[in-house]
Amino acid sequence: MKSISLKVWGDFACFTRPEMKVERVSYDVMTPSAARGILEAILWKPAIAWRIHSIAVLKPVRWIQFRRNELGSKIPPTNVTSVMKKGAGQLGTFIEDDRQQRAGLFLRDVAYVIQAEFEMTNKAGSSDNPAKFAEMFKRRVENGQCHVQPVFGCREFSAYFSLPNEDDIPINETKDLGWMLYDMDFSDANNIQPKFFRAQMNKGLVEVPSL
Repeated sequence: MKSISLKVWGDFACFTRPEMKVERVSYDVMTPSAARGILEAILWKPAIAWRIHSIAVLKPVRWIQFRRNELGSKIPPTNVTSVMKKGAGQLGTFIEDDRQQRAGLFLRDVAYVIQAEFEMTNKAGSSDNPAKFAEMFKRRVENGQCHVQPVFGCREFSAYFSLPNEDDIPINETKDLGWMLYDMDFSDANNIQPKFFRAQMNKGLVEVPSL
């Protein structure tokens, strides 16, 4: 296992609470699964698996509310399969016919330090080792490289990243954040289940248990 730290920040964020259904309401802080997604956006390899240890909140929790235009439906997978088999068909969706306005309660002006580690998987090759991937991750962060743009929950909320420094101090706030999504359990492909944990912010630091 190899431990790393990463600072991330952005203008807006939405770590959607699943119990709020169609209305997008964010958790107070970033979820472990969102943090993992950011790390994987920078460096993803079959040979490694990320594990989040803690999330340090660097700025006070601030909210913003606004409405957005969204689509009310998705293209059914059966339509996609049918078009793939036939080699022709209509997969477009007309925004004007399917537009819905939805309210959202989002975070604004966010910044965190993610403390995580990766472990080698059974897909690692003979030339793979933790030092190699740790150096690769550091180099990519320093050069601003990523496989895809990291986001804070929603695709339109870009996350910027760098290595942390000594000035990145967590806020002095302690709060019970309630039950928070930890990650999705993909161990059974036919029965994917969410996993939750009781999140506590202690002087700006959210410790993430190993589930």
